[in-house]
Amino acid sequence: MHAAPSPSRASIDQALRERSQVVIPGGMWGHQRAAAVPAGFPQFFMSGNGATVRDVDGRDYIDFMCSWGPIILGHRHPGVEEAVRRQLELGECFDGPTENAVVLAETLVGMIPHASWALFQKNGSDAMTSCVTIARAFTGRRKVLVAKDAYHGAVPWCSPSLVGVTSEDRAHIIHFTFNDTRSLEAAAAQAGDDLAAVIVSGFKHDIGRTQELPEPEFAKAARALCDQAGAALIVDDVRAGFRLDLGGSWELTGVRPDLSAYSKAIANGHALSAVAGNDRFREAAARIFVTGSFWYGGAAMAASIATLNELKRLEAPRFLKRAGTRFANGLREQAQRHGFQLNISGPPAMPVMLFEDDPDAAIGEIFCLEALKRGVYLHHRHNMFLSLAHTDEVIDRALDGTEGAFAALAGRR
Repeated sequence: MHAAPSPSRASIDQALRERSQVVIPGGMWGHQRAAAVPAGFPQFFMSGNGATVRDVDGRDYIDFMCSWGPIILGHRHPGVEEAVRRQLELGECFDGPTENAVVLAETLVGMIPHASWALFQKNGSDAMTSCVTIARAFTGRRKVLVAKDAYHGAVPWCSPSLVGVTSEDRAHIIHFTFNDTRSLEAAAAQAGDDLAAVIVSGFKHDIGRTQELPEPEFAKAARALCDQAGAALIVDDVRAGFRLDLGGSWELTGVRPDLSAYSKAIANGHALSAVAGNDRFREAAARIFVTGSFWYGGAAMAASIATLNELKRLEAPRFLKRAGTRFANGLREQAQRHGFQLNISGPPAMPVMLFEDDPDAAIGEIFCLEALKRGVYLHHRHNMFLSLAHTDEVIDRALDGTEGAFAALAGRR
């Protein structure tokens, strides 16, 4: 592993940052802007392979963000990239979809117990907006219940930012507290007979906070409430989908939704999302108009078919749980030995690492910078992601790096 550059060192990354400030508002946008990671992290990347990414200055890091979730098999997985290459040799954008659209829908329906159909889009915001549109078309109602601080996309009805968003964009959104049945029931009472849908995440993964898996009783209450009201239960599995259970994250609760949204890991880094639904919502899904010029491209669908088949073959959730547990246990042991209290929460495949008594994540930021210097790319507030490229050998190499990071952090006291 090569050491990470210091912020002051002249580099290709720094030159690109300066150029981007001229032609890109703010220098970068969205969740991949430099402000989303500690100062001193690279902004621009050159390549990836397996569990490793390389920045534009040629420095390698074991990657525990996996492109913020899309990479689940490892960067540049040979089988996925071969499927994409074969499709691209035939073409990508036609007057209609390729056969891959039907094969992929059949694959998802065969994997997801609640699904009898699937529709495809390009990103998670598309999929979640489609779910809400389908629910409203089916019910003829407007109100949608959403957990406080949950993230469901970057469009006005659900964006975490209010810049450029009007009150009318949020007029029919009512909030409740995740895993709090009374709060959910109160929100439903506020919606009255105008309730179209309840939206829940695969698990509570708010940034910078202890993560929560859905409690079975809460899940059952959400299902019962929707059944009683004739509303849609929507699971946003955009972030967690296929890492916890191949049939959907809420399979672990024993509760199945009416509609679910997937993206991120669905095609191992290729742009695709999906809505899966049950027969009750089939006709509404056929009536709404949602579309995009590039939603029908065959290459990403070919990537998804290859990805999903590989996830099934390798029993991905079991592998990811074991790899994530190995990593988390190693971090906890190192932290304790160096005198730090570490709170690692969330499912092992998608952990959040927070230091105790670190409300502004300043300690976590320093630790991640020290890990970066030793070739390990972590995040100090956001949930991280394991992939099937995180073998025992890779995890142990990463722990060698974090051992040095904890030692350096202890030396700052």
